[in-house]
Amino acid sequence: MPMTLVPATGGLFTDTGLPCPHCEARKTSRGWPGLSGNSAEGFDDVSFEDMAQITLDAIGDGVLVVNPEGRLIYLNRVAETLTGWTREEALGRSVEQVFFIFDGITRERTVSPAQRAINEDRIVELALGSVLIRRDGTDIAIEDSAAPIYHRSGEVAGAVIVFHDARQAGSVVQKMSHHAQHDFLTGLPNRMLLMERLNQAIGMADRHHKQIALLFLDLDHFKQINDTFGHGVGDHLLQEVAGEIGTCVRATDTISRHGGDEFIILLTEIEAAQDAACIARKLLDRFATPRVVDGHELKVALSIGIAVYPESGLDADTLMANADAAMYTAKENGRNHYQFCHRVPVKPGASRGTGLRQSTSDRFQ
Repeated sequence: MPMTLVPATGGLFTDTGLPCPHCEARKTSRGWPGLSGNSAEGFDDVSFEDMAQITLDAIGDGVLVVNPEGRLIYLNRVAETLTGWTREEALGRSVEQVFFIFDGITRERTVSPAQRAINEDRIVELALGSVLIRRDGTDIAIEDSAAPIYHRSGEVAGAVIVFHDARQAGSVVQKMSHHAQHDFLTGLPNRMLLMERLNQAIGMADRHHKQIALLFLDLDHFKQINDTFGHGVGDHLLQEVAGEIGTCVRATDTISRHGGDEFIILLTEIEAAQDAACIARKLLDRFATPRVVDGHELKVALSIGIAVYPESGLDADTLMANADAAMYTAKENGRNHYQFCHRVPVKPGASRGTGLRQSTSDRFQ
């Protein structure tokens, strides 16, 4: 009984019905049972059956095909791996025996999505948190959907289930989220993540009656290092600087690469502005000694601008602008020192230096 599968809205068509799950599986020897044996167009040595087998085994999702009685007539290699059943063992069995799933929260048995697709004549998606019990008794979180298969006449002739390991999907999402929030070169939080944490820190400071501080760091004469020794040395220096900054702050503080040779440190819940000054002096002392990067001895100095909440601003954008302005003032006043910025709170987006009333600086000798 030949079977040709043709895409259709909401499901698949079959010419003459589904084959016997026992005899056809043996005739095709691990192939898709009952597919036409004619050569695939453009592949003289490959039958349609083999081409379907190659295609379905190449995809990254598990695929199960079920007849109207709910018995398996096909599963691809990924499905074999995920369920723990080989094709020879699984074909002809009830889909619920091979594809045994339950709700990961309630621990209740879940109705087969294939059976639901057949009964309800529509595409069915498995609920989030579903768990598959493999043949060896272990379990894995899965995500899947099932769609009905139709005869040419329009009669439902079975269903196809497509599913995958949700743990892998979660891992991919986590990696994408990490890359979206971290600097690719140093691995530090980027501006987006820093701003999120800064807004959270402002709320915590208000509740606990504390202060917070932003230290805006810029490497003095970094462009000269890049131009002299190359961008490779410059990149390695930035990575080393990122690690060195981490030794000067608490684990609860945030270090962010702002771009280029600029870094920002968020000090959460400090008692007084002098706590920020103490960190700034520690940083200047740490970078006072020349270092060797890729065989080149480099002298690195920092210009540091400091803005303290709530004195230097009442919102995240204003604090960032004020710390940035203080850093540029430090550069203009000779570099290699830190500068506080005391400001009347201004609206976000103000230009650098706007509203600067007075500053307190400490030059590192």
